[in-house]
Amino acid sequence: MTEEGQEWVIGMPFEDELGDALHRTGDSFAAGDRQDLVAGGVTRGRRTMVRRRAAAVGGSVLALAVVGAGGAYGGGLLGGGGTVGTASPVTPAAPPAPVSDGTAEDMIKTLRWLLREGELTDTTARGADDRAPMVSGVFDDGMGKAAIGVGFFRAAPGDEGFSECPAKALVPYDACTAETLADGSRLVLLQGYEYPDKREETKNWRATLVTKDGLVVDASEYNAPAQKGAEVSRIDPPLTPAQLKALVTAAEWKPVLAGLARQDQDQDQNQDQNQGQGQGKGQRPPTPDVATIDGKAVHVTLVSLLPKGLEVTDKGAEGSEYAHVVLDDGKGGSLVQINVQPNMKDVEAELFPAGTFTTLPDGTKVRPIKQPGEKGGQGVVWWSVDTIRPDGRRVVVSAFNTPDQHQAATRDEPALTMDQLKSIATSEKWAELG
Repeated sequence: MTEEGQEWVIGMPFEDELGDALHRTGDSFAAGDRQDLVAGGVTRGRRTMVRRRAAAVGGSVLALAVVGAGGAYGGGLLGGGGTVGTASPVTPAAPPAPVSDGTAEDMIKTLRWLLREGELTDTTARGADDRAPMVSGVFDDGMGKAAIGVGFFRAAPGDEGFSECPAKALVPYDACTAETLADGSRLVLLQGYEYPDKREETKNWRATLVTKDGLVVDASEYNAPAQKGAEVSRIDPPLTPAQLKALVTAAEWKPVLAGLARQDQDQDQNQDQNQGQGQGKGQRPPTPDVATIDGKAVHVTLVSLLPKGLEVTDKGAEGSEYAHVVLDDGKGGSLVQINVQPNMKDVEAELFPAGTFTTLPDGTKVRPIKQPGEKGGQGVVWWSVDTIRPDGRRVVVSAFNTPDQHQAATRDEPALTMDQLKSIATSEKWAELG
């Protein structure tokens, strides 16, 4: 039996990586990886766009993952004469704000106007008619160049990961706040790192705004002129959290959001027209790949299946399908994560290659995996049991010998044995969810 997992990383230009990451709505907030699955970090096939989160399983977040979804941004929203480090509102000052209809060119003009106290170069953008509008560039306020960008997309239904701070057991950060604004939008401000294990000094500060209609404005900045592969140019990114807030809430982005809303309306009309020729006008066909299971229900069930004598010192449910706990049996903390996913038959062969699993009498495939941790923590081991039932429901449970897999191991082995992980993953209680 092969007991190993792999994570495939495909290189792409920054602007493409940004747009693709921000569009992975079922994935995650970002920064980072919103979105690996527990078993080997495997997220393949059609579900890549809806399963991975920037706070996702295997350790990511907002993932704010992205998790989760990561961009590179920087700037200094300094209306009339402000200075970086001092929050200044974006005020209508000379020159006047550019008139925009959401084209790529207008988005660059808007970002340049919002960051007008410095120079914005190396710009690129995709307009409001694109599936994932975005604008990015390198900002120079005289104190060090910094990559900066803003992305726009619609959050997946039921995905709350963009509107909450990630668990520190999944995504290390220095500060994070989440609030509801006067208009009902949710705002998350995250001060974190490009590399969760901090192997490089690149910081990633992020602001994510989720409107009441589920539209997302996601901005992020770095203390380097590029997201990866560039030397740090300053201690902190240029924008303060208050300035990041001003960036994502700027009224100048309304044409872009209106363009996303029009895309939704056009899609609805097309669906209605197609259905008018079949099941009846106004009736939308079921969408097979968006069925999810409530993360809070996953958490409650996981806790109910834990062996006696273990103290739960931390817990959380990041969006749908995923939950985690940190256990302590008196020998140190141990992170435990779980994903419960329906309708995974189409990727079953990839997740359960021949010779890597056993089959239970009821047809459930069980694949045990032992491997080193993947997030940089010294001496971390990662034990998991991946299962899939005949109906396609996948349950995968992982345990680590540390409360935070980005940090060094705190014990020799995880708090749960492989047999205990198997018992949890194969419980009939999972069939009762969703």
